[in-house]
Amino acid sequence: MNIHEFQAKELFAQFDIPVPRGKAMKTPRAAEKWAAVLDAPVFVVKAQIHAGGRGKAGGVKITRNRADVPALAREILGKVLVTHQTGPKGRKVRRLLIEEGAEIAKELYLGLLVDRDTGFPTFIASTEGGMDIEDVAAQTPEKVLREAIDPAVGFQPHHGRNLAFALELPAMDNAVVKPFLSMLDNLYRLFMEKNASLVEINPLVITTDHRLIALDGKVSFDDNALCKHPDVQAFRDLHEEEPLEIEAGRHNLNYVKLDGDIGCMVNGAGLAMATMDVIKLAGAEPANFLDVGGGATKETVAAGFRILLKDKKVKGIFVNIFGGIVRCERIAHGVIEASKEVGMTLPVVVRLQGTNAEEGRKLLAESGLKIDVATDLWEAAQKIVAMKGKRRKR
Repeated sequence: MNIHEFQAKELFAQFDIPVPRGKAMKTPRAAEKWAAVLDAPVFVVKAQIHAGGRGKAGGVKITRNRADVPALAREILGKVLVTHQTGPKGRKVRRLLIEEGAEIAKELYLGLLVDRDTGFPTFIASTEGGMDIEDVAAQTPEKVLREAIDPAVGFQPHHGRNLAFALELPAMDNAVVKPFLSMLDNLYRLFMEKNASLVEINPLVITTDHRLIALDGKVSFDDNALCKHPDVQAFRDLHEEEPLEIEAGRHNLNYVKLDGDIGCMVNGAGLAMATMDVIKLAGAEPANFLDVGGGATKETVAAGFRILLKDKKVKGIFVNIFGGIVRCERIAHGVIEASKEVGMTLPVVVRLQGTNAEEGRKLLAESGLKIDVATDLWEAAQKIVAMKGKRRKR
């Protein structure tokens, strides 16, 4: 789960990570009132959406004149920002963060995530703050620093010193090193205690008066651990999520919307990934990742079909089920009943393998419904790609 910048900074403040004075606002009038309270030399008006690249898209404005704040708020609120992370549809701005600016002497990048190779929480740091870390890694990989933390030991002072010296902080200003080490310790505590999957500060700035400030913040969380953190769950903003993914969650389905036109319904994440790969190999693009789980039932299959049909881009549906925990004839009954219930008009190809697969295929063939049955994965993928867009009568 992702959260807004202002929410990330609320968490930072709870863990004694310094942030600018600021407050989230929903109206220009509220922004004007807060600017009067803030009374800073520099005001920053920032759009709050779950995407990076807001500044390049016109979602961040800076002014030294307090009277400009309400006008800037009106300019950004309600605007649809299109960035490299939003896709072409963009995201509508419903909230702003109004905060004080900072006199910046140096910008750094600091992040903490789980290294997939080692399984350890790992700090990522760079002297190239304010830039996308992906661009830095691609263009100047030697400027990306890593420091892994063994969870059995936890964060230790030498981890912080390694990063501080690699970032040349002592040469820059020795007074900055001690608060930097404290910040790293606090970031690690936040990461572990809140079951975060990513904590990022970009930029982390050193001001002209030798202070460290998290000028921007991003935090993402492990969805599987949200049940332990009701305070984090309260940060959820449904406006920032895909409606079909929200509906899938209500049915305990794992669904991720993609940009293709072949709807996929599969049981098991690994099989779902393989299914999407073979669809691409056959010359089309998957419209989604949809894992109905090992315990798929008529109800979950019907819910899956309804979700797929609500995606207007979908031109055909590929059901790829391996019968292990659930027998194939039960899946076949679910597909038949669900197809009748939702009034299926799109071409459907079903591939069944595993326990009672032959019985399941026979049920589908004798159902009287126009459902194509396949046994081979490559054969099934080729079928649905060839048939997509050919609507059928109910």
